Amino acid sequence: MVIVEAVHTIIQRFGRRSSLLCDLATTAHRPFLATATVFAVQVAVRGFAGDFPGRGGVLHTLVILVIAAVAWLFGALLLVMEDVALAKWRVDVPDNMKARRLKTQVQMLRRVTVAAIVVITLGVVLMTFPGVRALGASVLASAGVISVIAALAAQSTLGNVFAGLQLAFSDAVRIDDVVVVEGEWGRIEDLTLTYVAVQIWDDRRLILPTSYFTTKPFQNWTRTGSAVLGTADIDVDWSAPVEAMRAELRAVCEGTELWDGRVCVLQVTEAVGGMIRLRALVSAHDAGSLWDLRCLVRERLVAWVFAHRRDSLPRTRADVTGLDRQGDVSVPGGNGARRAACRPADAEAVDDARVFSGTSDGDERAAAFSGPDEEASGAPDVGSSEPSLPTAAPVR
Repeated sequence: MVIVEAVHTIIQRFGRRSSLLCDLATTAHRPFLATATVFAVQVAVRGFAGDFPGRGGVLHTLVILVIAAVAWLFGALLLVMEDVALAKWRVDVPDNMKARRLKTQVQMLRRVTVAAIVVITLGVVLMTFPGVRALGASVLASAGVISVIAALAAQSTLGNVFAGLQLAFSDAVRIDDVVVVEGEWGRIEDLTLTYVAVQIWDDRRLILPTSYFTTKPFQNWTRTGSAVLGTADIDVDWSAPVEAMRAELRAVCEGTELWDGRVCVLQVTEAVGGMIRLRALVSAHDAGSLWDLRCLVRERLVAWVFAHRRDSLPRTRADVTGLDRQGDVSVPGGNGARRAACRPADAEAVDDARVFSGTSDGDERAAAFSGPDEEASGAPDVGSSEPSLPTAAPVR
């Protein structure tokens, strides 16, 4: 114990100049102390304690403790090496794609390493029992059947484990990637062998199995870079000055630090329903800045239209007319003769205004929708030249 503490003190002093030694002194001190102590006790009991009641059980217990302490020390040394590898790559910088990829892979390897050390240690401990060694020979003889049964029983778990390894080394998703899954926008907070934790924008956590990201589509906004594009749509009247609003959009983008200077475009994407839809396409360094920029653009454009071109606000147009007693549409300032003049006679109607009459094709279409022949069905003859169509109600 004195030797261990002396070595620890020396490493701490040199660790002031080296991050590796500092991490080694912090992480490996306790497992190194436990390993040296248990090993020294075992050597002392085995060589100098002589015979005493329960000697075999005490020695067997000390062997198990030595195996566990060595496994602890070995795992601590591996963790130190992984931490040193991660220390060279920072994730709190703008261009951190390689760092995030390395962090994801190292975290997955760390979990696999710890799991492997635990399994191997338990196997070695069990092999110290004579009965278990005898049982192991018979188990190995039927390893094929046992492996099949274990694979079927743990199919879902093993699928998630292999999916986690696939995600770590296929570069499909990494720690701190911005993704859209299940209709939620968030950031990959943690990626393990069995599940992925997604931090939603409102600080909720969405926990998904790792197999989700290998079997279902999802959006990854930062796979090749953090810069993204976004849109802001507004509806205005047809009289809206598009060029003036385009200049206003440019002024808004240039006056904020949220814009990255790449894209600032205003386009008319729709012109239906009595309105036109303007779409502002802007870019930002990351998803968070893009959200704030989209809200800012939408707010400023709406305020500009209301302040400078209030006549360009969306309008709803309607033509309301009165009705006479017979249900005919009345013409303001006219009389019966004038109302008759605004309704052309059937003989004067052109063929382009008819669907179910006037042409041979229209007559066939009318016959197809008029039902069975009225003469054949015994109904009164109302004229075979015109199809029997449903009567429309007066337009009000």
